[in-house]
Amino acid sequence: MDIHEIMAMLPHRYPFLMIDRVVELVPGERVVALKNVTINEPQFAGHFPSQPVMPGVLMVEAIAQACGIMAMSANPTFRERPLYLLGLDKVRFRSPVRPGDQVRVEVVKRSEKRGIWFFSANLTVEGRTVVEGEVMATVLVDKPAPGESA
Repeated sequence: MDIHEIMAMLPHRYPFLMIDRVVELVPGERVVALKNVTINEPQFAGHFPSQPVMPGVLMVEAIAQACGIMAMSANPTFRERPLYLLGLDKVRFRSPVRPGDQVRVEVVKRSEKRGIWFFSANLTVEGRTVVEGEVMATVLVDKPAPGESA
């Protein structure tokens, strides 16, 4: 999946689109995506100019976007609705990510209960884990108004 297909699926745009390419996708089960980290990204002007490091919150956002791609690929009706994070568990930042790194974002669905998806995530750079953790998320589906059919 190239950047055009990703942009057709996700509502995010520069500078907040954190997925550059999807290299593996099993709809509803697993996704592997890539994020190319470059020095010209706006966060590096202030985080930290003399020692630029990718903010952890942006790596978590890359995980969330990968989760969204997986969920939307499994159910095309979700494409009109954003995926919302509900929780993060056991998230650990193992190593800094710097400009020039290519981050491999792997997300696997562990389970789904009553519209809540549970994922495991692992981010690596050159084979070494930089971030790992568990994610809970949901796609908000509008309920019909009283008296309307679904």
